[in-house]
Amino acid sequence: MPRPLLTPARTSCAPPRGRWCAALAFSLALALAALSAAWPALASEEAAAPVKGAAAGKAPTAAAAAAAAAINPAPAPAPAAETAASADPLERLRERLAERLAATKASGSTGSLKVMNLPAPAGRSPAAPSSTSSASPPVPSAAARSSTPVKAAAHTTSRGKPGTSRAPHGPAHWSYSGVVGPQAWGGLRPEFSMCGNGQRQSPIDIREGIAVDLEPVQFNYQASAFTVVDNGHTVQVNLAQGNFIDIGGRRYELQQFHFHRPSEERIDGRHYDLSVHLVHKDSSGQLAVVGVLMGKGGTHAVLQTVWNNLPLEKHQEQRARVLLDPTQLLPPDRRYFTYMGSLTTPPCSEGVRWVVMRQAVAAAPEQIDIFSRLYPMNARPVQNASGRRILQSN
Repeated sequence: MPRPLLTPARTSCAPPRGRWCAALAFSLALALAALSAAWPALASEEAAAPVKGAAAGKAPTAAAAAAAAAINPAPAPAPAAETAASADPLERLRERLAERLAATKASGSTGSLKVMNLPAPAGRSPAAPSSTSSASPPVPSAAARSSTPVKAAAHTTSRGKPGTSRAPHGPAHWSYSGVVGPQAWGGLRPEFSMCGNGQRQSPIDIREGIAVDLEPVQFNYQASAFTVVDNGHTVQVNLAQGNFIDIGGRRYELQQFHFHRPSEERIDGRHYDLSVHLVHKDSSGQLAVVGVLMGKGGTHAVLQTVWNNLPLEKHQEQRARVLLDPTQLLPPDRRYFTYMGSLTTPPCSEGVRWVVMRQAVAAAPEQIDIFSRLYPMNARPVQNASGRRILQSN
């Protein structure tokens, strides 16, 4: 068979044909190149076809030809244009090339085989799945794969919810009653341990003091500016600097004073309606507390000044517009008891020098009732004296 001329005709793709014309020409050039490459194989197959037919045997008989014609009737005559096209050698080769390409795709396909489950005939059970299909476990979907980490994250989140773990909430709260009362102070925080195991704790019941000639305490108080604050445990008065006491040549600056009901100190087993503690500190940080006992009687001027400046809210500091002289808190008789003790509130630090005035002062019942409405009971129970030496001035 003669080799066709596979040179594409030159076609002008000038406007208005544009880009589609150039693309068509390029596709045609690729097809002709593929056809030219496959030409030798197609020509050899067409030349060998008559030889194979002759070797197969005799030509079919007239009866066989008639039977074949009855089974496969001859197609209707094709139009003249189609006949001319099929007679074209180039068109014939193109058809053969298409057939070979289709056969190659069918034999070289690597796609997976789709199996349709058809209903089994009556009386026959469905065929069991092959071992090959059962050996490959189903691949989980994207939703199934994502569900596992989501569950784990939710489990972790539930463990971390607020309230499931014990976290610190600031300074431990303490009170004068209940589960956080004085009996529990020592276990609330490590720095409160002295409240539970200290050996020189206050207050105490002052009994059998040793009477000696003690130096008088030098009170150097003056009228000063002050503020009043309800700190949640008592009413406290903070004073301006310049007030101090002198004990045995040691100077202690007055820091603040506050109140307890009933009195924390007892003298020979007796307690009073109210007590005031004046807290002092020296240059080295050592503390000295002066305790004054209050019983019912006449009006107390300093007490009334403090009540007149009570803040409206707890922890709110109220600055007074008048002055206060702490000297007016003291009794006329300045004799005293003295011993070594501790703070009466957490952290119950020891090493505090106590000076308790032997004479009580009077306060009006109405004035005592005002404090009682704020703090009906804010006194630490009496602690064991533990053989401490108590001195009293003559």
